[in-house]
Amino acid sequence: MSEVRLSAEPRTEFGKGAARRTRRASKVPAVLYGHGTEPRHLALPGHELMLALKGGANTLLRLQLEGGGEELALAKDVQRDPIKGFLEHVDLVVVSRGEKVTVELGVIVTGEAGGDVVVQQQLTTITVEAEATHIPEAVEVSIVGLGAGRAITAGQVKLPEGTTLVGDPAQVVVQGLGAPSAEQIEAELASAEAELGAGEAGAAAQAAAAAEVGDGVTDSSTGQGDVVAGTEDGTGGPTQVPGDDGAGTTSGPSAGA
Repeated sequence: MSEVRLSAEPRTEFGKGAARRTRRASKVPAVLYGHGTEPRHLALPGHELMLALKGGANTLLRLQLEGGGEELALAKDVQRDPIKGFLEHVDLVVVSRGEKVTVELGVIVTGEAGGDVVVQQQLTTITVEAEATHIPEAVEVSIVGLGAGRAITAGQVKLPEGTTLVGDPAQVVVQGLGAPSAEQIEAELASAEAELGAGEAGAAAQAAAAAEVGDGVTDSSTGQGDVVAGTEDGTGGPTQVPGDDGAGTTSGPSAGA
């Protein structure tokens, strides 16, 4: 594993304002804790720390403290700006030579499976226990000879010497799936086209039904509907209202008006 030396300055100011001032000085606020010691607030050089963490979260950091002391540490939690990506804060844990620590190792798939097998990787990292100063960079999983319906579990992964698996050994890391045949692909495409055609036909039928219903609806803007003619010219006639003497009277414009 790689080891990077960094100079660490003590921080005496705390809070959001102090953290912003630290970052403006091209440094990263950090907290170092572990081994039963009180947390120590530090400022680390931003560019050097960024380059160190590019080598992986398990990069061993040798911190040169004020007064000539040194500490070995691992990054426990790294906070980055969600938009610009620069380091905002780092939590570090103290480690010592010979100490066992639990870390996540990346899984690298090597080799090629058969031509009729689709490989599905279900785990990109596995949890292991390793010596703090001898943490592997990653683990490799060979898929040569992996057939359809077969899988490689975490317990079957060959780990570097001095490293032990932490967690369920039955967890599937990669598995082989049967590649679909040309006939299956054509059948799926035909089914998708049929569903699409049925959806378009249904939408057209709904639109036609809505148009038919709309033909018999009164125009809400004019208030006009069907007119029933009451006179020969079709304009509608006056209504006969019976009077007290039984004779019909006419409602409408008065005579001679």
